[in-house]
Amino acid sequence: MFYDALENRHGLKHDPFKALVTPRPIGWVSTLGRNGVANVAPYSFFSAVSEKPAYVMFSASGAKDTRRNAEETGEFVCSVATYALREKMNLTASTLGPQESEFAFAGLTPAPSHFVKPPRVAESPAALECRYFKTVEFPAVGPHDKPHAAVFGLVVGIHIEDEYISDGIVITDLMRPIARLGYRDYAVIGAESMFTMSSPPPVKR
Repeated sequence: MFYDALENRHGLKHDPFKALVTPRPIGWVSTLGRNGVANVAPYSFFSAVSEKPAYVMFSASGAKDTRRNAEETGEFVCSVATYALREKMNLTASTLGPQESEFAFAGLTPAPSHFVKPPRVAESPAALECRYFKTVEFPAVGPHDKPHAAVFGLVVGIHIEDEYISDGIVITDLMRPIARLGYRDYAVIGAESMFTMSSPPPVKR
């Protein structure tokens, strides 16, 4: 099949786009509001975009608390969402008022960060402390569509639980991070789903 992605007339029960761009890491982003309330929410449009220095981004539609807090305070934290924390992560996607904290709602422990004020998820095996860099807004296609925006942050501090480090390497499969697929589907990364490939040697011409 083929369809015009802007008109989005695919004729399927659900939009297939997010089922094709998979798996997507989940940015479990925590911020502090000006009122001092700690917010944490999962974003499946999330990725690393640079290494040295390290930058990450998350994207959302509409005026979300996370975006507003990051822009107003200049800081946010991305904790790793894992299989063991999947239910609590899902709870933090609930729509709460600005006076309510998803940490308390989901039964999560806010742990102090080192360089920034927003807390990280204490139960998570790793977290990235970020300073807000910029927001890039994308124009909506239709008059009733919500505009999307990508929020970029410079990673200034990284937390990793020592039990997940061995011989100088982070053992990712022990963390069992989860990723978003299409629709309501998720995937978990474990030893059984990982494989290793070396980079190809330089091509001699």
